[in-house]
Amino acid sequence: MDLSAIQSVPVSNLNRDDLGSPKSVRYGNANRIRVSSQSWKRVMRHGVEQDLGEKAARTRLVPAKVKSALVAAGWPEDLAAFAGAQVVLSATKKGLATEAAGHTSVLLFLPEAGIDELARICTEHREALEQGLAKGKKAGALLPSDRIEEVLKRRTASISLLGRMLAELPGANVDGAAQVAHAFTTHASEPQRDYFTAVDDWLGAADTGSGHLDTAEFSAGVFYRFASVNITDLLSNLGGDTKMARSVLSSFADHFLMSLPQAKKNSTAPHTIPDLAYLAVRTHRPVSLAAAFETPVTADRAGGFSRPSRQALADYAGQVHRLTGNRHRLFHGHAGIDSDPYDSLGTAHQSYDELLSAAVDAALPETGDGGR
Repeated sequence: MDLSAIQSVPVSNLNRDDLGSPKSVRYGNANRIRVSSQSWKRVMRHGVEQDLGEKAARTRLVPAKVKSALVAAGWPEDLAAFAGAQVVLSATKKGLATEAAGHTSVLLFLPEAGIDELARICTEHREALEQGLAKGKKAGALLPSDRIEEVLKRRTASISLLGRMLAELPGANVDGAAQVAHAFTTHASEPQRDYFTAVDDWLGAADTGSGHLDTAEFSAGVFYRFASVNITDLLSNLGGDTKMARSVLSSFADHFLMSLPQAKKNSTAPHTIPDLAYLAVRTHRPVSLAAAFETPVTADRAGGFSRPSRQALADYAGQVHRLTGNRHRLFHGHAGIDSDPYDSLGTAHQSYDELLSAAVDAALPETGDGGR
């Protein structure tokens, strides 16, 4: 299922580079403001996990988290720390590499509930760990590697959806079913600078000046956003569970439309939703409509970019349909703020809920056999 959206975002800095400036890209010989796929994907992942009630964590802190769980259960600090280190040492024959602070050298991605399971394994082998602590570095790996690996390889729905790369742990890699593109403005756009001050409320009446002053960068613009979910891969990753796949797909599509990266939200509050969403279900390959904006959109007579961006998307989609002959497409439809529908964007729906329901039904028809 392909998801495209046009979204106007006011003053914000949704995704910063190493200097604190809004990220950018040059496309069609024009500078655009960009929001990285990782930035938007993270907030979408958290939303899906919240909906499904199964949180996962991408972290290097597994040893520290296991230690904390054991200390909370009454273990001595030194033994708990040793057990946390043993968890990663016992994963695979060589163990996972760690750094001086005890963190793993690579990010692990596992269900949050896995920490409790790892702590239980340590508890079952407490006697061996106590003996190993006395031996120090000569102790070697003391925990059952097959059980440790099983926990570290365990999947949640969000891992099945978005994938996991962990070459250090054979069999842990998961090819994600979802692809998320970098969002970019449909028109030329440059960061702007904001000079700001903060007043010291307790300055005397005769005192002048501010308690703090600085500059920050921000941007504003109309973004094209795109993502795609491979339904076959999603079903495969979920063991063929159609009911769960429908839940995951529905949640992901909803958060694609309704989520927003949280950077600097308290000082900008840029909480808009898309003006237009276009969803398509295809049997062949994803089709992004990003090239509709290779030529930057110019403002309409009223000065806005949103309406001409929506029209540019519809016009380009019509040309794509002409070129492809509408082949390999099971469904397409749209919903947006315009009162008149866009014929080239398929069936018009009154709300995003209606659009999402129709698209999910086309992508994953209910089987009527309990979800499989």
